[in-house]
Amino acid sequence: MQRTVRAEGPASVDAVWQRYVRTSAWSSWAPQIRAVEAERELREGMRGRVRPVAGPSVAFVVEAVDHQAHTWQWRVRMGPVRLRLWHAVLPRDPSGTITELRIDGPAPLVMAYAPVARRALRRLVGQVGHG
Repeated sequence: MQRTVRAEGPASVDAVWQRYVRTSAWSSWAPQIRAVEAERELREGMRGRVRPVAGPSVAFVVEAVDHQAHTWQWRVRMGPVRLRLWHAVLPRDPSGTITELRIDGPAPLVMAYAPVARRALRRLVGQVGHG
């Protein structure tokens, strides 16, 4: 199953993109993430683990990063279950940002994760500034 969630907010495209690129920032806007064990900056081929607030860690591999287009894609694995997530950061007219996340995986997991992801995306684009 595939589902797309979106959020709009006042943060600039550059600020939002930097929150994606710096893996140490993920827990500041994604309340479901306690910590990330990975390189400091997002890059294609990067592998790591996300430590959620509850439950076991989730292994991931970044499949694509386009810094100019402000898009990236990764695959996460929880035991035998896999999800593919595609992120995009777009300018909002006349100011601010739209961010989209396409989630592809087993229907029950996609349906359960979509509201959690939407909440995180709202926080991601709602924070003004560059931190």
